[in-house]
Amino acid sequence: MTRICPKCSYVRKPTDEAPEWQCPSCQVAYIKASGEPVPASYGRYGTPVVKSGSPFSTVLKWLIVLAVLGAAVYMGKPLWTGGKTANVVVPSAQPAVTLYATEWCGYCAAARQLFEANGIEYTELDVEKTSAGYEGHKKLGGNGVPLIVVDDKVIHGFDERTLRTTLKPWFKQS
Repeated sequence: MTRICPKCSYVRKPTDEAPEWQCPSCQVAYIKASGEPVPASYGRYGTPVVKSGSPFSTVLKWLIVLAVLGAAVYMGKPLWTGGKTANVVVPSAQPAVTLYATEWCGYCAAARQLFEANGIEYTELDVEKTSAGYEGHKKLGGNGVPLIVVDDKVIHGFDERTLRTTLKPWFKQS
């Protein structure tokens, strides 16, 4: 089939290297189905060019998109915080702290110093000098000192991290 360019009347030759949809002479693109040249409202490859509206409408569209996005972020905030509230309620009364210790133990001395430096009230029972200390120590499964009881939580040995975590609300803020 011989194709003739409607714009420049060029007759396409079999040796032309231009694509079938383009005139080799004037480079006009044809609509593939009808063989007519592509109107000026079409782009380079025969696709329609969409003209944008006024700059005001473009800005308005972006403002609407940003407003919707902002509303989504604001409304979704409880979802990413896990529904947790920022208010933390600190119990007012410090739990009972009992220290089963000896006079000569260095870790017992470190526990005493930690409690005193941070304003933690505690009761000390010497496991060598008092029967209440010895019996309580054995009842709790103690096989060494210090043995620290915070309410019902038993801490074997001196573990400052555990003590700070357990008693955090009652430690002095430094």
